[in-house]
Amino acid sequence: MWVKTVPYGEAEGELKVSYERQARTLGEPTEMTLAGSLHPPLVAARLDLYAATEKCPSALTPRQRNLISYVTSAINGTVYCMSQVTIKLRQTGLSSEQIVELGDDPLGFADRALADAPADAELVRYTVKLTRSPGQVTAADLDRLRAVGLDDLAIVDANAQCAHLNYVNRVADGLGIHTVVDPDFPAYAAIPE
Repeated sequence: MWVKTVPYGEAEGELKVSYERQARTLGEPTEMTLAGSLHPPLVAARLDLYAATEKCPSALTPRQRNLISYVTSAINGTVYCMSQVTIKLRQTGLSSEQIVELGDDPLGFADRALADAPADAELVRYTVKLTRSPGQVTAADLDRLRAVGLDDLAIVDANAQCAHLNYVNRVADGLGIHTVVDPDFPAYAAIPE
């Protein structure tokens, strides 16, 4: 990482509370959490946003959330986030080959591999558009999501998931977090309480 951070053992006050929040499930705070440590309210806000985006009570499945997260991170080339989401995608049944294909050609993957899952395919298409050209998203894009059975809460959830990952990708890439997460990393445990 290219910026100074406050080590876990030196944290005090609000920062210590935030670090301990994540350490309860992971044993220590992640690099992403450390990245905001010079401004403790930012760390707390990031953890709250992460929890809110991952725990929205919509009809999105874990696989759909992870497709959104991975496609967003792959388009942005954010290795740190891609490696963490890869763990989750494997747990939802995607093979390593499918994950590589999803990252290399998300629209082609949506057309080929997700042909039997129209909601998943449409979510991938929406994610690509929202990440690459957000100013070109129109009401028709949301109508396509509704046409495959997603209600407005699921659409808000998909939007928040994609927007959050775009934010996280820029934090990671902009501050030099390029670590590849270990394949044994407990990725779901990283989600704040």
